[in-house]
Amino acid sequence: MIAAGSVKVCVFDAYGTVFDVSTMAELFRADLGDKADALFKHWRRRQLEISWLPGRHQAAADFWRVTDEALDETMTAFGFDDRGLRARLMESWLCPRLYADAKPTLLRLRQAGFANAILSNGTQAMLAAGAAAGELEPVLDVVLSAAAAGVFKPNPAVYKMVMDHFGVAPQEVCFISGNTWDINGGALAGFQTVWINRDGIRPDSPPRGTQSTVATLTDLPTLLGA
Repeated sequence: MIAAGSVKVCVFDAYGTVFDVSTMAELFRADLGDKADALFKHWRRRQLEISWLPGRHQAAADFWRVTDEALDETMTAFGFDDRGLRARLMESWLCPRLYADAKPTLLRLRQAGFANAILSNGTQAMLAAGAAAGELEPVLDVVLSAAAAGVFKPNPAVYKMVMDHFGVAPQEVCFISGNTWDINGGALAGFQTVWINRDGIRPDSPPRGTQSTVATLTDLPTLLGA
């Protein structure tokens, strides 16, 4: 369990934690038909895989380029060649839907005196657009992009940006993510970690480095004593 009394800053991953990327396929079902779900899963997987390749786009940590390259591969694999559709698919990353529990949780934590941040591989433009679309600015202190560190998570330099920005020790940070690899990265950085297991996957086998597990973000304030 996390030591809630020592937490000063709550840091959230973006995609899959605050932004619900699993619903993107619904917006394009008319265009993609019965391939929509499989295409988006493939695209998301390739997006992550490309970001993890040593040296691939790492010089600028440009997640928009990574997303673009992953989409090219995915559309080819699924037999789509429509420039207009491609443009709309890319634009969907600028206005992702929020999980219903995201904004109320951030507000409750803010009211309890915690600082709130997003830490993501997304570019600053992608994250700013998503935060604006979800009207999250009033409940966030800062949005931190891996691009500022020049590398992608799970590189330790990305997580270090939190300590540099807030002037806190790692153990004063509660890091929340729905991505197993990200939880491990946060734990290695010294953060207190909370895995959000929205899908009920392997509830008895959390990712390495997990200190607490919640089913929804709604459970987080209680866990932190807010």
